[in-house]
Amino acid sequence: MHRGTHLLAATVAWGIGLLSVQAAWAASPTLDAVRKRGELVCGVNGLLPGFSAPNAAKQWEGLDVDYCRAIAAAVLGDAAKVKYVPLSAEKRFDALAAGEVDVLLRNSTYNLERSTGGKIRFVAVNFYDGQSFVIPKGRKMDRAVELNGQKICVTRGTSHEANLVNWAAVEGIKVTPVVLPNQSEMYEAFYDNKCTAVSQDSVALASTIVRTGRATLFQMLPDIISKEPLGPYVRGGDDGWLDIVLWTHNAIVMGEELGIRTANVENLRNEGRGTQLRRLLGAVPGTGKALGLDDAWAFNILKQVGNYAEIYARNVGMSSPLKFGRGLNALIKECGLMFSPPM
Repeated sequence: MHRGTHLLAATVAWGIGLLSVQAAWAASPTLDAVRKRGELVCGVNGLLPGFSAPNAAKQWEGLDVDYCRAIAAAVLGDAAKVKYVPLSAEKRFDALAAGEVDVLLRNSTYNLERSTGGKIRFVAVNFYDGQSFVIPKGRKMDRAVELNGQKICVTRGTSHEANLVNWAAVEGIKVTPVVLPNQSEMYEAFYDNKCTAVSQDSVALASTIVRTGRATLFQMLPDIISKEPLGPYVRGGDDGWLDIVLWTHNAIVMGEELGIRTANVENLRNEGRGTQLRRLLGAVPGTGKALGLDDAWAFNILKQVGNYAEIYARNVGMSSPLKFGRGLNALIKECGLMFSPPM
């Protein structure tokens, strides 16, 4: 056989092999299960206003809830097709690994321990936060180091206890962690004065205290003792599903970058200019196929759920009772950390 023929045959064989690998990557048992069931099963906190909790009308709402809804919109075409499963901090990752939920959106921090080993995989940061402290105003403290010798309430199964111990060691002070089984018991112990302070991610602390209607009785100390990049987790070994959840997040952020909102998404799909925008909304075909979805997947997200600015505003931002500024969660062009890679 001529040398050129050998080279051509090898190239064709390599190309066929590559296509086979790409096909394997695209296959997703989780996607198949969700479609067959007709419903996304989403693991959430369930007790954290602003992120995931039932409202007065017993309807689920929150930033994490909207991400669950966005995934359902992308995969099933309907953001309402979600079953929410409240999970404790201690059991959340085991439940995900065991297949009890399809995706975990439970204000969960990205760290080395959780992101290695293969059982679960972190997807993307959908909220940047940091651990802090709340105390009763009557304690008259200005800085966290004044908690020396005090008891601090934290929740079991989170990184907060380890963060607390490490911070105290660095500061050369001693604190006693009071570790409670869940968030409700943690706050109950704090309100009953069984600990001097309660420590959790700062936005979670603020949202919980504000929703009690007793915010004037407490103060948040200014110290932030950790980095808490929060976001969804999926099971390991299903790259196709990880890609879907990742690009759901990217589409939400890209929607804000391109000025696409629920109110204008239909007009922009029909009349919008720019390849990036048209590809995102499915006017230029192909992005859906790469994910195993139809080309309306991102259009459905932005039409039914909204872009990142809309999700942030109604759940934790200026349109919510919490009224948090964007801070690190602003787009990069606004000096934040949020951005979407290009399509």
